[in-house]
Amino acid sequence: MPGTAIIGLVSISDRASSGVYADQGIPALRDWLGNALLNPIQYLDRLIPDEQPLIEATLTELADSQGCCLVLTTGGTGPAARDVTPEATLAVAHKVLPGFGEAMRAVSLKYVPTAILSRQVGVTRGACLILNLPGQPKAIRETLDGVFAAVPYCVDLIGGPYLETRPEVVQAFRPKSAQRRT
Repeated sequence: MPGTAIIGLVSISDRASSGVYADQGIPALRDWLGNALLNPIQYLDRLIPDEQPLIEATLTELADSQGCCLVLTTGGTGPAARDVTPEATLAVAHKVLPGFGEAMRAVSLKYVPTAILSRQVGVTRGACLILNLPGQPKAIRETLDGVFAAVPYCVDLIGGPYLETRPEVVQAFRPKSAQRRT
């Protein structure tokens, strides 16, 4: 049986965090991950406003104190003045993984021309991978469908748990030398 994965889900929205409307990001992330991963998952959910110091503190807490192997953010990646998720993510990063941002934009560009406005990034902080995802549930699913195959091996490389996926949802890619027999 695969080991438990501690995963942080951070929805960044001024309006959802103040109760103007219901957050749709965290439920979309939970739904996708619950279908994709075979590991038992302990979710740590955070719904916060677009405030860079708060985003930085939340990402740091989830990676350093809570032991998340993966943190997925949703929202705050556009060009608007209040969109500061990438800046906060880069501020707490130990290593930047440009391929994730490039791949996420390439996936989204297949669906909408405004994907070029996205500033999503992927970084590591210790043994935690942090990825910025779009804010809309449909875009979250499309993006995860397009890039998640690389996530389990990245988590392996930074010292996280061995994430196992349901191949009918997403086939994790690992070199043969990194694959475990189950």
